[in-house]
Amino acid sequence: MSFRRYLLASRSPRRLELLQLVVHPELIAVMPPQSSAEAGFDDCVDLAAIRQRMLEIARHKASQIRLQLNQEESSLFERPRTLIIAADTAVIVQGPQGEPLVLGQPPETDDWREVVRGWFLDFYAGKTHLTATAVHVITPDGRSAERVVETRVTFHQDVSRWLNWYLLTGESRGKAGGYALQGAGSLFVDRVEGSLSNVVGLPVEALLELFAEVSLK
Repeated sequence: MSFRRYLLASRSPRRLELLQLVVHPELIAVMPPQSSAEAGFDDCVDLAAIRQRMLEIARHKASQIRLQLNQEESSLFERPRTLIIAADTAVIVQGPQGEPLVLGQPPETDDWREVVRGWFLDFYAGKTHLTATAVHVITPDGRSAERVVETRVTFHQDVSRWLNWYLLTGESRGKAGGYALQGAGSLFVDRVEGSLSNVVGLPVEALLELFAEVSLK
């Protein structure tokens, strides 16, 4: 059975664009969680813990939407034909002692350019990092599926050549890790191993597999 509604639990225009590649736009509704508060990664000491935390964040986003639907809707017939989609994307770099570090979005303070400059010079230049997305899909009646998709992204060594120009574009703001692969940030990228759409924020290949897992036969 195909779904009649796909609810995207995200404010990201990039995730919406990617979802529209595999679902007709008329079937999609954007329904961000009422609360934007998320757990952090400071207590995550390895990749396994980071992956688990990302899944927890995606589940929490989806659960908020599911609760809202169950409170507002009484039609049991329509509920199984609705699918909620939630995701969390993180850029994971290698810290000074070899430990994994999660880079979020640049700060909203005036020094955001210097923060991103440090990320490029310390963690990106000539190195490979991971971009991971946790995706959780669930129907209002409780059928769910999830996974974490990881892509390896390698930057050129000489990032400083264009870094001042890039920071002036402002593209870094609001982007996990401070760059956009689908935008001007691609200038710094030497190699991508894995899903391109995953780096943008929603791995469409895995998404189709998750759709199949929760579909009614």
